[in-house]
Parts: sequence; C-alpha cells; structure tokens
Amino acid sequence: MKRKHPSTPSESEETAGEEEQEQKLLLQQATTVKEKKRKEGSGILTGKLFSDLPISELTAKTIKEMNYTHLTHIQARSIPPLMEGRDVMGAAKTGSGKTLAFLVPAVELLYSLRFSPRNGTGVVLTHDVAKKLMKYHSQTLGYVIGGNSRRGEADQFAKGVNLLVATPGRLLDHLQNTKGFIYKSLRCLVIDEADRILEQNFEEDMKQIFKHLPWNRQTVLFSATQTVEVVNFSKLSFEKNEERKGAPVYILANDAKLNATVEGLQQGYCVIPSSDKFSVLYAFLEKKQPRKIMVFFSSCSSVKSSASDIHGKQKQQKRTTTFFNFREAKTGILLCTNVAARGLDIPDVDYIVQYDPPDEPKEYIHRVGRTASGEKGKGNALLFLLPHELKFRIYLKEANISVTQYVLKKERVPNRQPYFENIVCENYFLKHSAQEAFRSYILAYNSHSMKDIFNVHRLDLKDVAASFCLRNPPKLNMNLTSSASKHRKNMRKLDGGRRRR
Repeated sequence: MKRKHPSTPSESEETAGEEEQEQKLLLQQATTVKEKKRKEGSGILTGKLFSDLPISELTAKTIKEMNYTHLTHIQARSIPPLMEGRDVMGAAKTGSGKTLAFLVPAVELLYSLRFSPRNGTGVVLTHDVAKKLMKYHSQTLGYVIGGNSRRGEADQFAKGVNLLVATPGRLLDHLQNTKGFIYKSLRCLVIDEADRILEQNFEEDMKQIFKHLPWNRQTVLFSATQTVEVVNFSKLSFEKNEERKGAPVYILANDAKLNATVEGLQQGYCVIPSSDKFSVLYAFLEKKQPRKIMVFFSSCSSVKSSASDIHGKQKQQKRTTTFFNFREAKTGILLCTNVAARGLDIPDVDYIVQYDPPDEPKEYIHRVGRTASGEKGKGNALLFLLPHELKFRIYLKEANISVTQYVLKKERVPNRQPYFENIVCENYFLKHSAQEAFRSYILAYNSHSMKDIFNVHRLDLKDVAASFCLRNPPKLNMNLTSSASKHRKNMRKLDGGRRRR
C-alpha cells in the first residue's frame, strides 16, 4: 500500500525551515553591523560626513583639502547645536577632533552674517587653529598673545579683526585699555582648554572678560577633562544666557573607548638609568630621522640651548617663530617643556618622547595628544623611566592609559658618552648651560607631586650629571625642600601663566 503524502509540512520540516530563516536573519544582521562599522571607521570616527553638513562651499572646500571626510563623535554631537546658536559645553580627550567641532560653526557664523572689518570682532577663540579653515573666507583673523607687541596688536584692531585668537590675560588687557577694539557686535566666545585656564589661575581674568563682553553672545566651552572646577566655571559662563536660549547643551564624547588616549596612538616606555639617558635619546633620534619628533623635558634650562626649542623663558617672538617653523616642517626635532603640551596645533607629529616623566597622568595625556590626532591619526609615544620610577605605570593604568614596555638592548646603543662629555666639558658655555640644566632638573624633580615615586633623594647625582654630559655633578647650594614649591610656581607661570605684558 502506497503511503499518502500529507498536504502540510511535517513538524521536522517546519523546524528546519525556521532554523534556515533564523540563520539568514542572523547573517543579515551581522552583515549590517559589519557594514555600519566599515562606514563609521574605528575609534573616534562616526558614519556622518562633512559633506552632509549645511556649511558654505568655502569651508567645505578647505575641509576637503585637509583630507577630512567623516566627523568624529565630538564633532557630530557639537556642530549641529552650535550652528543653531546654542551654548555648548563639551568634554573630549585630546586628539578627538574637538578643535573643528567649535571652529567650523564659528567660521560659518561670521560668513553667514557677512562680517567685514568695520564690524569689528564677532568671534573670540582661546586656541590658535583658525588660519587654515579661513583660507577662502574674506573675514579677517587676528592674534593677541601675551609677550607680543601690544602696539602691533592695537594696529590689528584699528584695521578690524573679525575672528580673534587670544590668551585670557592679553584679551582682558585690550578690553580694558584699547580704544580701537570693537567688540560690541560679538556673537560668540569660544573657551578651549578650560581646565588649563583654571589651572593657571585665570578664573578672575575670565570673570572680568565676561563682564566686558555682550551678555547675549553664544558661549562655547571645551575641556579635555571634566573636573568640579570646570563644571562650576561653566555655570559662571552660561548663567546669563539660559533665559534667552535655554539650558546649554552638555556633550561628553567617550568615543566608544574607555582609553584616555586615542586609538591610533602606540604607547611604550623604556627603563633607562640616568647615566644612559642622553646616549639612548641621541641614538633614538638618529635612528628615527627623517621624522617629526617632539621631546619633552622637565625644565627650561634643559632645552634653552638647543637649536629648535620651546619653553617658558623664551621671548614670545622667538617662541612663536619656532612654533610656526616646526608646524610647517615635514620633519625635524622640537625640544620643549609643558608649554608645548596643550593648545598648539602641530600636524603630522610622528613621535612624542618624554625624556623626563610628567608630573601626573593628566600631563602625560596632553603631551601625547600632540600626535595621532584627527580621523587618520597615527602616532607613537615613548616614555623614559628610571628604574625606581616604574610605579608611575600604576597611576597611568588607573587613568586608563595602557603602555607597553620596550626592552632596551644596550648593544644597539653606541657608547658615545665619553665623546659627548668631552664636547661639553671643554666648552665653557656648553658646560655652564649643562650645569644650570642639572640644577634645574633636580629642582623640578623635587617639585613632583608624587613623592612616593619621584623622590629626589633616590637619585644618583653622578648618574644624573652624566645625563647632561657632565663628568661630575656640580655643587647644589640650595635648600631643596623650600625651593621646590617656588620652582613649581615659577614653571606654571612660565609655561603659559600670567605673562601678559
């Protein structure tokens, strides 16, 4: 007898069909997620395009020439409310693209209002980044920075400055004393590096600045770190505008990663005794040329005799010239202190070398932030640590900073120490400079906030002297305990502090 086939599928056939449909659905979802990730890129990028922004052709042309295509998280979240005229407070790590996040809306604001020199200043920025983006715009750009010629700055105002880049101290000076400074039509104030401004005790200056500027302006505040002080400062910045515009937009860009530094940054450290530090640095710089490299030291005296350097004791004109030359260069070496760690727009830096460790992880973040920035950001950072300084890694880890140990093979480092010592010790000026650098280094070391790691009494002074190419340590006629706080205070002033006139 023939078996009659049922007109409906069996239970097993139904189950197989459901599994097949489920597998297709999962495959489709996986493909969608993969395609979304491909479009968004990695790390700081989103899937949103600059070409989709409602911006002028002039700005769009410049952005295209700068090879930017996709917006970063902080840009995608900040630009729309800023272009609507909203007050914004944003926090994003160094290298996440926050500069364009506030600069694009600022330039577009001036363009849309057709600002001309006779209108005076429409936007004030506390960051030197505007020149490139304004390449095709007719609006004027000016700078007022402590240490520059005040008369030359006053001449700029007389001609008319639409977008002004300023440091707080010098900005307040001109607001109070320069008659040709026309700012009654100011539409936007952008405060970048707000945490840095507060660290340098500029809060009182900023309060006075707020009193002078039109209250119905747009205010934009960006910071690399969120602290109680920054939050309180933001309330002071925004409080008068809430009735007119509503509460400010608060933006925290985690960039899909918990790391404190950007994804394209390769970070490592080497354990090097003091006596070998200079030879290792020399060999590293020699091997890595031609590259663009920044080397950070703890004191001005360690770098002031070099060919290309930036530190707080320089006259502003020389510091500015050095900065612009290095910024435009394709390769080269810049020796610097923390004055170059923040607020400087230096493209295409390949390596950050920290010859002397920073005072704390926050300083580390800002130093390495000079490389690997932007949507295609790639860069390298190398930290020199003495054997007794290894505990510093624990503090870096607590700050979500991951560094890899690079094992130093001594046979790969030529022993040039006797040669360097001969050069230095046989030249009076070089020897004097090295001795001053040695003394300054000891003071800086003694001023470290992490005394459990950076204990000056654990240093071998003869080995430290060797790191400055000296055969023997010079005499130290100083009270380290009382001098440390004074040295730290002076360094803060020099590295961007109150040198406004």
